Amino acid sequence: MERAELAGWLRLSLTPGIGDGAARRLLSAFGLPERIFAQPDAALREVVSHAQAEALMQPPAGLQAQIDLTWQWLQAGDDRVSRRVVTLGDAGYPASLLEMADPPLMLYVLGAAGFDLTQLGHSIAVVGSRNPTPQGATNARSFGRALGEAGLPVVSGLALGVDGAAHTGALDAAGDAHRLATVAVVGTGLDRVYPARHRDLAHRITLQGLIVSELPLGTPPLTQNFPKRNRLIAGLARGTLVVEAALQSGSLITARLTSEQGKEVFAIPGSIHSPQSRGCHALIRQGAKLVESVSDILEELPPLHAPRAASAPSFSNGASAASSPEDPLLEALGFEPASLDALGARTGWGAAALQARMLELELDGHISRLPGGLFQRVAST
Repeated sequence: MERAELAGWLRLSLTPGIGDGAARRLLSAFGLPERIFAQPDAALREVVSHAQAEALMQPPAGLQAQIDLTWQWLQAGDDRVSRRVVTLGDAGYPASLLEMADPPLMLYVLGAAGFDLTQLGHSIAVVGSRNPTPQGATNARSFGRALGEAGLPVVSGLALGVDGAAHTGALDAAGDAHRLATVAVVGTGLDRVYPARHRDLAHRITLQGLIVSELPLGTPPLTQNFPKRNRLIAGLARGTLVVEAALQSGSLITARLTSEQGKEVFAIPGSIHSPQSRGCHALIRQGAKLVESVSDILEELPPLHAPRAASAPSFSNGASAASSPEDPLLEALGFEPASLDALGARTGWGAAALQARMLELELDGHISRLPGGLFQRVAST
């Protein structure tokens, strides 16, 4: 993209009062942004309102600084990691977003050279709580890895909790192979990483995936931008898997948008006592597919060349071989949160012996402590 063309797209996207809908009408009527800004006021008023036409007649505040910042950012790409701006008229614009009611005018893309957003035909979004239970985090990473092994890129939001675990699982599955492992859709400009503790994860994604935003460089993490981000997660993927979610979770917004776009919604059930499971249970009641293994997702999609997927293990609340199912304490614990008093009543063990064995199981990664003095079994990956 030449600097003049970039300047035109930035001016159109940053002009106050010109939303995506008005911008699309202008593009349809006049062509590329440079031609829009060459039109007289009367011609513009035939397409947009008087106030919008007036706004288009003068450059928005800070435009030149934004052009300079974006141009410099684009030039900083290299042979391994490329930086791109994909506009509504580009051949590289993902077709799935064009089916949305409000596709963004511009997408900023940072990631491995050779990858692009047209490679997401069979991707699955994995979303969920920023504060998952230990089992929820394990499930997210395990499903991310299993989807990756089946050849499906994982789309998520780089947030703490489920998002980060799903990205990590997808990257683990890719190993050293040069293939698109995962896509992170973020709610900030691409010149910053949010949350900051995911800086290393973001770096891994740029080497084996893509980070995407519709927001201009320099945009901080503003609350109102994250629901907008969620619609892109839903739009890019073929379906959405919700791992854990409270009833007021933003993940349910992503699930609703996925359903409204005519795509599949999947949900992992959990404990009836866990607030983090209630959103998933609500989705299942509303028609989302209950998921226990990655095969439950793959059977709803067109056939893929992934022989390993058919034997992929279950990662929900079932035991695995590594969890030593013969252990009497694990059998007594089951897969519901339980207190030491409850375990003592089930096993008849004394408090000292019980606490010692629980500590061993915790150190071995078979159980986790939950708030309120509860313990929960963790299915091994």
